[in-house]
Amino acid sequence: MDTGTRKVTSEHLCRRAYVYVRQSTMKQVVDHTESTKRQYALRDRAQALGWEPQHVEVIDCDLGLSGAAADREGFRHLASEVGLGNAGIVLGLEVSRLARNNTEWHRLLELCAMSDTLILDEEGLYDPTQFNDRLLLGLKGTLSEAELHVIKARLLGGIRNKALRGELKMRLPVGFVHDPLDRAVLDPDEQVRQSVRMLFEAFERSGSATAAVNEFERGKLKFPKRLHGGPNAGGLEWQPLTHSRVCQLLHNPRYAGAFSWGKTRTRVGPGGKVHTAKLPREEWLVLLKDQHPGYISWEQFEANQARLAANTRYREKQWGTGVPREGPALLQGLAVCGLCGGPMTVRYHKRRGREVPDYYCPRGSVLKKGKGPVCQSIPGAGIDRAVGELLVELMTPSVLEMALQVQGELARQRQEAEQWRQLKVQRAEEEAAILRRRYLLVDPANRMVAGALEAEWNAKLQAADRARRELERQRKLDRLELDRQQRARVRRLAADFPALWNDEATPHRERKRAVRLLIRDVTLTKGERIALGVRLRGGAVRELEIKPEPRACDRYRTRPALVRAVDELLENHHDGPAAKILNERGLRRPKGGPFDARAVQRIRRAYKLKTYRQRLVDRGMLTRKQMAQRLGVPVDRLSQWVREGRLTAVRANGKGELLFDRPGDPPGKGSSPSEEGSGTAGESGKAAHGSKGVQCEA
Repeated sequence: MDTGTRKVTSEHLCRRAYVYVRQSTMKQVVDHTESTKRQYALRDRAQALGWEPQHVEVIDCDLGLSGAAADREGFRHLASEVGLGNAGIVLGLEVSRLARNNTEWHRLLELCAMSDTLILDEEGLYDPTQFNDRLLLGLKGTLSEAELHVIKARLLGGIRNKALRGELKMRLPVGFVHDPLDRAVLDPDEQVRQSVRMLFEAFERSGSATAAVNEFERGKLKFPKRLHGGPNAGGLEWQPLTHSRVCQLLHNPRYAGAFSWGKTRTRVGPGGKVHTAKLPREEWLVLLKDQHPGYISWEQFEANQARLAANTRYREKQWGTGVPREGPALLQGLAVCGLCGGPMTVRYHKRRGREVPDYYCPRGSVLKKGKGPVCQSIPGAGIDRAVGELLVELMTPSVLEMALQVQGELARQRQEAEQWRQLKVQRAEEEAAILRRRYLLVDPANRMVAGALEAEWNAKLQAADRARRELERQRKLDRLELDRQQRARVRRLAADFPALWNDEATPHRERKRAVRLLIRDVTLTKGERIALGVRLRGGAVRELEIKPEPRACDRYRTRPALVRAVDELLENHHDGPAAKILNERGLRRPKGGPFDARAVQRIRRAYKLKTYRQRLVDRGMLTRKQMAQRLGVPVDRLSQWVREGRLTAVRANGKGELLFDRPGDPPGKGSSPSEEGSGTAGESGKAAHGSKGVQCEA
């Protein structure tokens, strides 16, 4: 190393000098101003070495960034100028100002050596083209990186020790605040505490985060949010409750009075991108129970985590039961395939205007990427009936107690909601009172301030009035819900669980919740009979067998006797009169209801029966065109002769098409006895066929 100017050549002076200025944090920039001044003073060192002032450039856009950061724009600009050969010298207070990691530092050294660029720090001038100087600079870079590691390890060690004692001060979730001794305590705001308790109780009742959100929406309740930044830092903001917010609270052990730290792992990937991964609970660095007051117990927190995990259908190659939903399938999330052991899902289809479930296992299709058949598919109506009967058998002894508990729980929910609204009214009134005192204390001569305070006071008074009206409106609704008739109806249903179970007003979601109280899962196997293996919560197993429901094609298949009856009637009648005769005999369609011409037509086509017209043609009767050709007369003449009674015709279908006997045939040869005409023209034909001379069916 040479501290003189012998290493500076005219070639170096022809290029620019770059002074790199950096501080690790903005706090250091504000508080440690002397270090910043020393770095800017390196411009004088460059001028002393021979550079003109206009050829000295200061790069200070990295102030407030760590030397280990990969997104330093100033350092990238410096490296590009060195690589392009525009830099004659790079000046920095010390190596740690230029880089805190060996990757960037040695890359800069390599660029300086290739472009013959000098490096200067507070201790001397270095030429990277010389081995000794490059070795010394490399050693300084390693020491700088090691220094950063030691500093981080020292700071992290202190944080870890405080965390192990549960004394580390961290940002608290809503519902908690720090007391003067930095201990976590419950929020002194009663409405905030009530809101948090209502959320946990709503999840306890429904078992679903979405259901808890819906309960808040139905009651038009909002949830508090503590602001941690901005001009209103530390204040409260009331917002509609969201699903993600509910999940955050349910997964946070703070609400069970526990302190946790080290729940995530962070690593820096290529390009400086930071990746954060959540760790399972057994890998958390610190988890201390009973460290401060909580809203729920640790046992309830564990139960909530188990319920949330079960609500997730597929999670880490394990499947859960899912949340009870609105569909009528009782075994939604509980059905297990008896062939492969995998979970069965539900599909619905309409039958007579009602949704009917089918349980099917898609594993066979999934393994073959959708090209294979499903493992098994089973109609679910009979299965649900069997499970419902089993549940009624198991639940009957404890029905009354359960129903009374439910009734009391509903009353408690309404009481909690009303208490929350009362606190909202109280908060609004207190805020209005505070603004009133501020308005009265202002100098009347200061009209601008007085006007602003008066506007705020009026706004708070309006908010308090709205809160009171909402409280009264909801009270009226609650009174309507709890009238005597409804109480009596609840008691009547509670006295008989089968009636409660079979009542159409009972929501499907509540039926499913009742099933899950007693049944863990049901294994379904389809054969000649459907086998049900019901595993109860206590560990007992019930085995049931039911007869498979007939398929729709079998259920609505036309009976052979009905087909024979239709075939016989088509010998002498077309579709309309045949339907009328079937109805007179008391017969009904396969799907129920009386017959009509279209129903007979469908049966005729399905079983390939000949039409009445085809049967008449087979007997030798002629169509209108054939008859006209046989007689050598125009087609229109035939209609006139029929009206005059000179010809006998038979109506062959509902469209009014006529068929005629062959000329010279005996009367009625081509028609049935009931449809024969006189076979001659004149009055006798008119008497036999009516005014039109057409023999047809009634």
